[in-house]
Amino acid sequence: MFHYAKGALALSAALLTTTAAVAQDKRIVRYNADFDPAPLAAMEQVIADFEAANPEIEIQLNNFDHEGYKTAIRNFLTADAPDLANWYAGNRMAPFVTSGQFMDVSDVWEENGLEESLGSALASMTIDDKQWGVPYTYYQWGIYMNEDAYEAAGVEVPGVEDITWEEFVANCEAFEAAGIDCLTTGTKALWPGAGIFDYLNLRTNGYDFHMDLTSGEVPWTDERVRAVFDEWAKVQPYVTKNHAALEWQDAAALLVQGKAANYVMGNFAVAVFKEGGMTEENLGFMRFPEIATDIPRAEEAPTDTVHIPTAAQNPDDAKAFLAYLATAEAQNTINAAMGQLPINKDATVPDDPFLKAGFETLSTAEGGIAQFFDRDAPAEMAKMGMEGFQEFMVKPENLDRILDRLEKARTRIYQ
Repeated sequence: MFHYAKGALALSAALLTTTAAVAQDKRIVRYNADFDPAPLAAMEQVIADFEAANPEIEIQLNNFDHEGYKTAIRNFLTADAPDLANWYAGNRMAPFVTSGQFMDVSDVWEENGLEESLGSALASMTIDDKQWGVPYTYYQWGIYMNEDAYEAAGVEVPGVEDITWEEFVANCEAFEAAGIDCLTTGTKALWPGAGIFDYLNLRTNGYDFHMDLTSGEVPWTDERVRAVFDEWAKVQPYVTKNHAALEWQDAAALLVQGKAANYVMGNFAVAVFKEGGMTEENLGFMRFPEIATDIPRAEEAPTDTVHIPTAAQNPDDAKAFLAYLATAEAQNTINAAMGQLPINKDATVPDDPFLKAGFETLSTAEGGIAQFFDRDAPAEMAKMGMEGFQEFMVKPENLDRILDRLEKARTRIYQ
């Protein structure tokens, strides 16, 4: 018995020594992230699948809370850079690109055919004709409808993509006659109004103009900006009157109750609509209608991304993980947990009509994917812009003063 135990201890010690040696032989990839619990578990599964296929690599995930991460990333990119870091597409990644803190990963895109498989997000990941990270999830914005309100007003319910802006505006008169708000929103927190502005701008001027405007390259007094507000003025009289006092959930309640017919909002609101009692029988979705017929359709879809810091210690294995994260398999895993959309065009989408409509909408957006006004513009400009949008929706007669104020801010903020 003693000899057996002694032998067992020796064997255990040998196994521990071997295990430690194997661990030391693994190449380490340090990954800083900011996931909520459900997507964290999904990403851990993605990492486990990657490690199973690449046993010589170990991904060490360090997870932060969202707000803490926004501060931490500015410190660790300089002082103690990991090999991988979560962030966002579009202008949100631009400061880290221009400061030389994010690595060019165009080779990952080229070698893995990502321009095709992740094509809908290509523009939002590209600066100076190079790609700076890999996107793994996004969600659509659009117009959510109460189809019962349409029936009450005697208005035909449109399909996902078969109504023009002129027809949408004309329908507003019928909703008004029925005592129903044609369009609801809650702008107390400002950002919901930016969703309306962004879509009107994308449909009037296109994706490149949206990016130029949020980058400070276009004066707010430009006639093309005024054209956006001209379109907005067509529906302004039909928007819920006290929107400036409402949170976005308050406006959602108006849609649920049939007091409003349409709501420009992100797909995350579907859960709130359903919690309020709506079902797939009376909750509808459509793309924001076409305005200028000669502009490729762009969509609003905030996109989460992973990047390689320039100071990464193991960029080669980090690139291997990025390539795996771009696959349909990996994107299926994480988006099923998040209830959002994979970007890889060959991925599968949960059996949910709104996610399916969103996937089709975003994967066919040949004009590009915008990141939302307060992600694409600097924080101070975003706040002032959204305050201006809210003011216009309350007092459209103040437009000249609003645009002059925003133009003065532009010349100061983008110096």
